[in-house]
Amino acid sequence: MRYELFYWPSIQGRGEFVRLALEEGGADYRDVCRSSRRLPENPQAFAPPFLKAGKLIIPQTANILLYLGPRLGLAPKSEGERLRLHGLQLTIADWLAEVHDTHHPIASSLYYEDQKREAQRRARIFLKERLPKFMRYFERAVDEKFCYVHLSLFQMIEGLRYAFPQRMAKLEKKHGRLVRLRDRVAARPRLAAYLASLRRIPFNQQGIFRHYPELDERR
Repeated sequence: MRYELFYWPSIQGRGEFVRLALEEGGADYRDVCRSSRRLPENPQAFAPPFLKAGKLIIPQTANILLYLGPRLGLAPKSEGERLRLHGLQLTIADWLAEVHDTHHPIASSLYYEDQKREAQRRARIFLKERLPKFMRYFERAVDEKFCYVHLSLFQMIEGLRYAFPQRMAKLEKKHGRLVRLRDRVAARPRLAAYLASLRRIPFNQQGIFRHYPELDERR
């Protein structure tokens, strides 16, 4: 099957979690909006990303990965294990939403500069309380058998390093298991080729992970 992924053409965002799975799984897919530069609407999806698989339209990142996982060899066949992975992916979605809210705590429709004071307060709480909690949870919760959740954790660590380099430098010293997982994922041949290619959109100030020095932990 040839898959079609629909997501914004200039940011990694939530679509990148799907791209990583498609790339690692060796899928035949088209990143539709990268070539057309426009995002067609679909009544079955509230917002991108959504995946077209034959006649199916599958919205929501975690839902797409639940579908793709066993088909690309990135999830076990067991229903119980697939649901466990889905639960982990939904928790990653919560984590990602909290990252977004560090720079847009009031409204996505407002510029960062319009909510800068609130963002600084939100980011302090996130870095002190929420980020360590998520890191501790995934340090314990993820097993060694490779799956799509590993790809998503790789993306979270990469994005957090970009957004909060000072805080992550300190936290990573306490979470060696997650760092080693990130390194193993980066070294996988298909992923390494993707990360070195033009298909991988660089982090930028329009995506979910944004680097504002004033939001990072000061030394």
